[in-house]
Order: sequence, then structure tokens, then C-alpha cells
Amino acid sequence: MTVAVSPSVVLFDYGSGNVHSAAKALELAGARVELTADRGRAIAADGLLVPGVGAFSAVMQGLRAAGGESVIERRLAGGRPVLGICVGMQVLFSEGVERGVDTEGLGEWPGTVRELDAPVLPHMGWNTVSAPEASTLFRGIRDERFYFVHSYAAQEWTLETNAPFPPPVLTWAEHGSRFLAAVENGPLSATQFHPEKSGDAGIRLLTNWLETL
Repeated sequence: MTVAVSPSVVLFDYGSGNVHSAAKALELAGARVELTADRGRAIAADGLLVPGVGAFSAVMQGLRAAGGESVIERRLAGGRPVLGICVGMQVLFSEGVERGVDTEGLGEWPGTVRELDAPVLPHMGWNTVSAPEASTLFRGIRDERFYFVHSYAAQEWTLETNAPFPPPVLTWAEHGSRFLAAVENGPLSATQFHPEKSGDAGIRLLTNWLETL
């Protein structure tokens, strides 16, 4: 009888993010988790999770100092899954504009992360999302609520894809204005909300991701 082996996930430890709660959530979802900034281990793992909390510019500075940019690029070049969370999603876009500071992002997706046009910021608490039926991340949890803490987000999608590449799966949410709550684009996925703070629904989302590794 073949015994299933839990997928290995490196939680990239570059000085930002709710790393311990994210690690616990990944373990509950069924992963073998290693918290490290070691580039070789981050490249070799079945999955890589990139957390992010705080200012866009600070997250980018930390990622670059730890060599995270090259780690993400090498993984994606080899079709190896990466999941970004919160600001870890935002930095995947071309740039972020925050308090008048324009910071270059990783540029995996075109677009600018800007402040939400909402009467109350930050957007903090539980919210629904509009996930398409094609979504893998939201399989079985499309009607659930997820936990957000942010004032900035990507609010449009401009990446064009052509056959044979499938179009990205986009999940939207609203707080004052519409924004991207999640993106699934080949091996690269990301959520603006925090799965690790989203209870059973967040664990299920991480489980859905682990099943793709």
C-alpha cells in the first residue's frame, strides 16, 4: 500500500508577515512546513508561501534583501507553485503607490496597487468574495467569508493571455470599490485576504492549494 506523503511547503521568512499563524494553518491543511529564508530550500520545496504585512515598500525591501525575487522567478520558470498572501500578493504586481511613495514591485503581473476608494479604511474584517466556478482555490468554499486587513489592493486586471495558455482565474471582492481578492495564474496564486485568519474556510483554501502541488 502506498502511503501519501504530505507536500513540503517553505514559508519564506524574510522579516514580514504572520509567519507563525500561517505555518500553523498550513500544518492543519496537511503540509510539512519549514520556516526559512534559505534560497535553495525555498526553490526545492513542493510549494512556496510568501506572506506580507505592512507597507508595500518595506515588503519589497525585505524580499529583495533576502533574495526572494530570484527565488520566485526560478520557481515560476520551472512551473513550481507559489502562493502570495496580503502584501505578498500586492508585490506581485508592477508597482505600488502608498502614501505618495511609488515602489516597483516584482512585475509578475502588470498593474498598480492603490488605496481603496472606500469611506472607511482599513478594510478590516470578514467579507464575501465572487469566485468563478473555475476556481481551484475556492472549490467547495465559494460562498464562505474570508478575513481581510488592508487599505490597498489591485483594482483592475490588464494581463492578456493567448492560447495555449489558459486565462487566469480572478476572484473579486468589494469594499467601497471592487478589488482583486485572489488570482490563480498557472503556478502563481495569491490572496488579498488572510487564509490563516479565515477559520475553517481558510484552512480549506490552503488544502485546495496543497492538492495542486
